[in-house]
Amino acid sequence: MAERETIASTSPSQAAATRSKTRPRALISGAVAMAAILMFAAIGGEVIANIIAGTASERDPVLAVALILNIALILLGWRHHNEVTKQIQAHMDAAKRARLLAHKDPLTGFLNRRALASEGSEMMQRAQKRDRVVAMLVIDLDSFKYINDLNGHHVGDVLLREVGKRIMSALPGSALGARLGGDEFAAAFQFDPTNPAAVDAIADELVERISYPFEIGNQSIQTSASVGIARSDHDCNGIDTLLRRADIAMYAAKHQGKNRAVWFDGSMERMLEERNRIEEGLRKGIPAGQIQPYYEQQIDLLTGKLHGFEVLARWEHPEKGIILPDDFIPVAEECGLIADLSECVMRQAFIEARDWDQQLSLSVNISPAQLKDPWLAQKIIKLLTETNFPPNRLEIEITETALFDNLGIAQSIISSLKNQGIRVALDDFGTGYSSLAHLRALPFDRIKIDRSFVTSINDDNESAAIVDAITRLGSSLGLPVTAEGIENEQIEASLKNLGSMAGQGWYFGKPMAIGQTRRLLADKDMLTSRQKDEVAEEALDDLRKLRRTG
Repeated sequence: MAERETIASTSPSQAAATRSKTRPRALISGAVAMAAILMFAAIGGEVIANIIAGTASERDPVLAVALILNIALILLGWRHHNEVTKQIQAHMDAAKRARLLAHKDPLTGFLNRRALASEGSEMMQRAQKRDRVVAMLVIDLDSFKYINDLNGHHVGDVLLREVGKRIMSALPGSALGARLGGDEFAAAFQFDPTNPAAVDAIADELVERISYPFEIGNQSIQTSASVGIARSDHDCNGIDTLLRRADIAMYAAKHQGKNRAVWFDGSMERMLEERNRIEEGLRKGIPAGQIQPYYEQQIDLLTGKLHGFEVLARWEHPEKGIILPDDFIPVAEECGLIADLSECVMRQAFIEARDWDQQLSLSVNISPAQLKDPWLAQKIIKLLTETNFPPNRLEIEITETALFDNLGIAQSIISSLKNQGIRVALDDFGTGYSSLAHLRALPFDRIKIDRSFVTSINDDNESAAIVDAITRLGSSLGLPVTAEGIENEQIEASLKNLGSMAGQGWYFGKPMAIGQTRRLLADKDMLTSRQKDEVAEEALDDLRKLRRTG
């Protein structure tokens, strides 16, 4: 490791500067040694001959001392010359290694991003002359962070090296292989533009090889890869564009289910641009209060009584109007804004609902991304304290899919919430990987049946059987059940026949903004006197506006 750090810190320019400083020293030391040798040749023969013959003159002893000093000078000069020469060679070797590191990834031996850009550009130029096309593949492992966190960085490094070997084994011999950073790789090779199926075959082979288990030490590690593919002949103006398009296609492969290869098309770029516009809008809109809570009624199906609301987010965009959560929640999760968005909506809802009838509850859905935060429970409790909203009127909904990768953290979060009197519901029940196991592992207070089963209860026997089974399961476990997606009277009637449960859906009304919600509660006499007066005043203001506009 120390050697790698030394090499990496020595750039080619630094090595060249060092050589320019040491070469004159080498020349001087060599010249001194050569001059000493010439002096030795000039006087040494005569002095030694006279000493041997016994005819030494008075100056010969002086010359003999000078000769001895001359020999010492030769030895010292030669030694110094050798040391300087070795030093120059060491710096030349370091410069060579530095040049290598400037182009290669030290872990895998692949090209780095800079070298791929350079050599890829040259490949595109050669391909154009030969009427061929360059295919760029961007390969990203689907679960590397989880593997790294679970097994340690050493195992992660070994896995990356082994993945690199499998990538190269699936590519043509003339292909370029690069590691772009982390667990992201790239590959480029030429192909016949009339035969893109050849690229498909290579990409599919690559995905298949990476999906085989890796034997590292005593462990068998399973992973997969998402691959994006782009080609250089479709209005592509350079290697950077080609690489960017392959990267966009790789993310599309992840969104389509991972462990697959997907070609780039123009719609992906337009979707990315729209996604970036949404992200930019959220970064401005969340602190500006544009994300508002809307309230969907939750009704006791047997009595028809309103017992609470589910809080839903709506983006009241100043130019585009109301934007539904399906259009912005996924973006908020991807770019790390979901926690701020959720906190903003919850804070407003708690303030607006704290003076309603104390029997009314609020249900708030927690994103899978939020469930990764070990401090989530403390943040929710802090919000309740700051807004003075009673914990016993709050129900947190957690989806089954969110539990799949976060069961340990979820157990801790749910325990902390329940210790404060907050109820917890298992949302979208029946769609997850191990529903019954989750019910056993976590102390839920309610089951919510996924809307996909409820909406088809009268049209699909299997859906009807699932809803019936969940209802019976809830009854046997003493867990209340809520059915989502009640859209008409027929669905409501079928659910009533199954027993006692709550329901929500557009049959009871679409999600409402705060003004409409308060008017509904005023009609049901579920507001305080002060709030009733406020609603009456709002109604008068609306009437005055209508008269002015009329």
